[in-house]
Amino acid sequence: MKEKSNLEQIKLVPDVFESHEIRQIKPEEDDKERGQLKKVKINKKLLIKVGLVALLFFVILILFVILPFMSLYKKAQFLTTLEGRFKSAVNSQDIKIISGEVAKTKEELISFRSSFNYFAWTSVLPVVGHYFRDGERLINAAFYGIEASEITLDTVEPYADIIGFKSNGKEATSGEETAQDRMEFVIETLDAIIPKLSEITDKVEKVKSELEEIDTSNYPEKIGNFDIRANFKKVLDIVDEAAVFVLETKPVIEKAHYLLGIDKERTYLVLFQNDKELRPTGGFITAYTIMKVGRGKVNPVTSEDIYKLDNRYTPSIPAPSQFIEFLKGPYVLSGNLRLRDMNYLADFKESMDLFNEEASKAGIKNIDGIIAVDTHTLVNILDVIGEIGVTGFGNYSTKIDPECQCPQVVHELEKFADVEGPIVWSENEPGKIVYRPPNSENRKGIIGPLMNSILANAMGQPKDKIPGLFEAIYKSLKEKHVLFYMTQGDVQEALEEANLAGRIEDYSLDYLHINDSNLGGRKSNLYTTQEVNQIVEIEKDGSLINTLTITYTNPVDYDGWLNSILPNWTRIYVPKGSEFVSFEGFEKIYDTYVEHGKTVFSGSFRLRPKGVIKVVVKYKVPIKIDGNYKVFIQKQPGTDKPFYSIGLKNRTEEFFLNTDTVVEIIN
Repeated sequence: MKEKSNLEQIKLVPDVFESHEIRQIKPEEDDKERGQLKKVKINKKLLIKVGLVALLFFVILILFVILPFMSLYKKAQFLTTLEGRFKSAVNSQDIKIISGEVAKTKEELISFRSSFNYFAWTSVLPVVGHYFRDGERLINAAFYGIEASEITLDTVEPYADIIGFKSNGKEATSGEETAQDRMEFVIETLDAIIPKLSEITDKVEKVKSELEEIDTSNYPEKIGNFDIRANFKKVLDIVDEAAVFVLETKPVIEKAHYLLGIDKERTYLVLFQNDKELRPTGGFITAYTIMKVGRGKVNPVTSEDIYKLDNRYTPSIPAPSQFIEFLKGPYVLSGNLRLRDMNYLADFKESMDLFNEEASKAGIKNIDGIIAVDTHTLVNILDVIGEIGVTGFGNYSTKIDPECQCPQVVHELEKFADVEGPIVWSENEPGKIVYRPPNSENRKGIIGPLMNSILANAMGQPKDKIPGLFEAIYKSLKEKHVLFYMTQGDVQEALEEANLAGRIEDYSLDYLHINDSNLGGRKSNLYTTQEVNQIVEIEKDGSLINTLTITYTNPVDYDGWLNSILPNWTRIYVPKGSEFVSFEGFEKIYDTYVEHGKTVFSGSFRLRPKGVIKVVVKYKVPIKIDGNYKVFIQKQPGTDKPFYSIGLKNRTEEFFLNTDTVVEIIN
């Protein structure tokens, strides 16, 4: 093919230039557009205003936030050393040093509050306003606490030696006096102490009132790895516990004239409850002591094995069917209660009402009150005063005995009780004893002399051990290892206010009390542990479905003496009107009934050495939840801090139950 000419090839390109006009910018138009750009000017007045606002903002930020925060942070540093300072002051056992720390803390707190008040403007702000208001409450509570401390220190200074402290850096002259001289000194000045209690409790009540207004749910659970809410709640709970203790003990102190026999000599019956053979109010009643108290002086009258008292008693009250079922022995001959089993009611007062009335028929008359103690009390006190001797019986301490892996005093008590061998009952003739070991009629006679020796030693302790002794007594009272029952109404009421009377309490919300009875399992509670888990479900209408799991474990092998098969009667006290849905784990289930104002679910099982029993009870509670969930859990006397876990939705509270406790979980 003949090639096309260059001209023809060019003509094949589309003629774009013919269909599009290329506009030429003329010099005069360019100048016009530039002129328009030149007309855009910065508004200087606006710029000044913005600058002033920004400057004002930074000035306000510096004056009302940064500088106050720096000042507050600096003045808050005293808080980091406060615990150590007070611990050191208390360890010095010098009232003057402690008073000095209180005064110094008050000055630091005044300075801290002045800096904190710079943030008062934040109280009206949303979201953060409650933080300032809570801060005010904490500061107010701190001042009330300091004022209560000042009154207390002024009040106790004359008696510093009695509680193991020095006054003005010197030993009080009464330091070398006998325990009874010290008691006389306290009695003589008791009238001066009691009026001060009202001033102290008034301040403490204000502390409690301020802290009750703080809602920890407003605080974040965590910031980084630090648990904010849990730690804050823990601090508030500790302060609240101290406040409750002061408020609850006030009525008891006001009845000190009666309790110490100042106006008239008192007669008390002291019962020893063996918690290693657990019973409803703390343990099997093994022995008793009668003592008279006059002007604080304790005089033992008699001490005896409970079986000797029972021998003088004619049973007339029908025993619970579970006692007849498991204990057999004497209950085969007669189905009526023995005195030693009359603490079968979970409420200590109701048990002692019965015991006191029936014991009078066996010769125990005209007593003013009953005091029950268990082995934990003995161990707590011996931990402080050390080894003691009991004439005719030997020495006792809390050193661990390898034979039972328990405190030596506990081992010796159990060994003395059974060293002669068990009583053998006839299989063919119910109620007849085939073999009675020597001295078995007074096999627990050690209890009275031991308790008297501990009491005498405790009263005569040197001053440096007095604070530890007070702590041991407080622990025993708080954990319900010592219980009181008084025949005079107003004194009994005072003890109930102080939670020292072992009562089953009323409570408007959810409630739980687990009560176990060892019916013939020897001393297997020495080894048996209890773990409790409760899962709470809230229905759409606000009603509750609780699933309670109780795990009993005995990890120790059978020894033919202390550890044996445990026949256990379990009673579960829940809000009145509760309805059970299902039971698991019990070998036998008993009828549901009402007692002490509660609905009671009950059953029994036999736990073998090295065995585990898991009881599961599901039930519906006749209350509805509006807000956070709360449950009041009452500890069984004699038990040793069982582990509890309470779960609601994705939240769980775990703790060792060492006293009656209200658990609150955010709903």
